Amino acid sequence: MMAEARPARGPAIALAAVLFAGLAVLAAVAPEFVRTPDLSARYLLPWQSPPFGTDDRGIPLWEVAAQGSRIVLVPAMVAGALTAAAATLAGVARCAGWSWLDTGLQAVGELVGSLPRLVVVLVVALLIPPTWKSLLPIAVVWAFLAAPGAMDEAATTAGRLGGARFVEALKAHGFSAARILLYHVIVLNLRPVLVRQAAEVGMQVVFLEIALSYLAVSRNEPSFTHPDSGYSWATLLYQGYTAALGEPLWHAMALGVGLVAAVATLSRALRAAARAR
Repeated sequence: MMAEARPARGPAIALAAVLFAGLAVLAAVAPEFVRTPDLSARYLLPWQSPPFGTDDRGIPLWEVAAQGSRIVLVPAMVAGALTAAAATLAGVARCAGWSWLDTGLQAVGELVGSLPRLVVVLVVALLIPPTWKSLLPIAVVWAFLAAPGAMDEAATTAGRLGGARFVEALKAHGFSAARILLYHVIVLNLRPVLVRQAAEVGMQVVFLEIALSYLAVSRNEPSFTHPDSGYSWATLLYQGYTAALGEPLWHAMALGVGLVAAVATLSRALRAAARAR
């Protein structure tokens, strides 16, 4: 029987590029401060105040969406990169035959993996000084807590290649150690694992920010992840919640849900784009 043809990766790459570019543009054009409330422009729908309408204070929703993008974009990328770096180190250590490093990474992974993630994140959020509210330290801690799973998958994938025997076999064919580890191990074999883990952790950081900010907004308390002058995507979702109570803000809910869906779709598109041939 003929092997089933796998779908082309081109559409996934294009979709991921478009979604990432859209979020990056939103973050780039985000104003430092949203406009002054204008009660005469309250509850305007998208076609009345393009592109997304206004909220209950007359503030354009696109400014809230843009500020939310700026809050999450860089921390999510940093968390994904740190997770991928840790997974790369674990996979290379397994293939290069560095048993001391492989054993050490496994021990650290077991220790970190036993920590309750949400408790650690909440403690870190509470320790952030009020003068420096940022998602970045929370994202770095989340990447550290998520790294053991990524490291274990990368090491398992490297082990299925044959570990050090795979490297020695390619050396016998005249390849240098650097080419084997960088190209044959990382690019050809670990790439799907690295991209998938990085995309998932980046998405988790975005959702974590929304959850923390939603709690702060709903209780009318200062945010853990950004200065009080900024707005998170959680604001859009909270406004959408008030729509269920009678406020005409269904367009805020649609925008908030759409942004969350865009992040989830971006993560899935990146995973599809990086899958093995």
